[in-house]
Amino acid sequence: MKKRPTLVVNHENLRHNMSTIIGWCRDAGIDVAGVIKVTTGLPSVALDYESCGARWIASSRLEQLIRARDAGVKIPLLMIRVPMLSELDEMVKVCDYSLESSLDTLKALNEAAGNNGKVHNVILMADLGDLREGFFEKEELVDVAKYVESDLEWIHLAGIGTNLGCVGSVKPNKEKMDMLADWAEAVEEAIGRPLEIVSGGATSSLIPLFDGVMNPKVNMLRIGAVSHIGPLEDLRTCYGREEVDVLSDECFVLEAEVIETNVKPTHPIGELGVDAFGKKAVYVDRGRRRRAILAVGRADYGDIDDLVPELEGAEVAMASGDHTIVDIEDCREPIRVGDIMRFKLKYSSLMRLTASENVTIEEI
Repeated sequence: MKKRPTLVVNHENLRHNMSTIIGWCRDAGIDVAGVIKVTTGLPSVALDYESCGARWIASSRLEQLIRARDAGVKIPLLMIRVPMLSELDEMVKVCDYSLESSLDTLKALNEAAGNNGKVHNVILMADLGDLREGFFEKEELVDVAKYVESDLEWIHLAGIGTNLGCVGSVKPNKEKMDMLADWAEAVEEAIGRPLEIVSGGATSSLIPLFDGVMNPKVNMLRIGAVSHIGPLEDLRTCYGREEVDVLSDECFVLEAEVIETNVKPTHPIGELGVDAFGKKAVYVDRGRRRRAILAVGRADYGDIDDLVPELEGAEVAMASGDHTIVDIEDCREPIRVGDIMRFKLKYSSLMRLTASENVTIEEI
């Protein structure tokens, strides 16, 4: 008997999404770095990206890139979180490229690369307002680029990049892409040669591509979320982009088993305090309704808003760390103990589920 809860990985759907997105980017002269962090570095996902034409495999976690290399990935590996000083020696052995935003780290990286006899490629990050990693002033970025080019013999300056739509929710648009291109041209003038890479951001940077306003200088995007989630990802839900409707939203599906069904009130009875996570919840009294309890909880997937029931009429109502309560009053088909309910997943829930030791991963 199959062990539950189960995360089902549909590689055919996943490769459809990856090929479609890589095709969009290729038509615009942009190469894709396939980001695997949302699946906790599932090696088969990295191999899917490679087979679909990604130029790099990328992650923010070194151990995930190690697993990709061990699985047989042959294309270059890119570290997309600025590395810690404590991991530089291992990183230069594993990764071909990294994003960088600290001169101190670059100096230490040069030493680590020299100790390993391996030239390491870097992409210097520009903070264009999202307030995550990156040099905030163009002049500082240019000065560091010149220093890397002239003084760090074991570091190759491959390009510059930016991150948008993440920490500060800044929307990638024509203005930001033109700004990145301007910074890239300033670096090129300072070092006297063209850069190989101008990395325009992540999934949200598909917006200027869809709008036809992507600066031609941008030639790399780091894509993860929309490949895995499809229309459930923020390009559809937050920005209303219909272009992603051709993508599958069933690359990853959670299967969970029903352990109880009962008709119960929808508002708790008694003096209310906090829930299992120390939060004061707000409840809506909808009377007595039939509900199913599932043997999976927030310890596995996080927020109930990140689960989308496949069964018409089902609604995720509440959850503890180990239980999920689903309102099934309006479902046309009966739900019984032992039945399996299936859920499409949003980004955060997928990331948590692939990391949960209590969830079985089934690949089809």
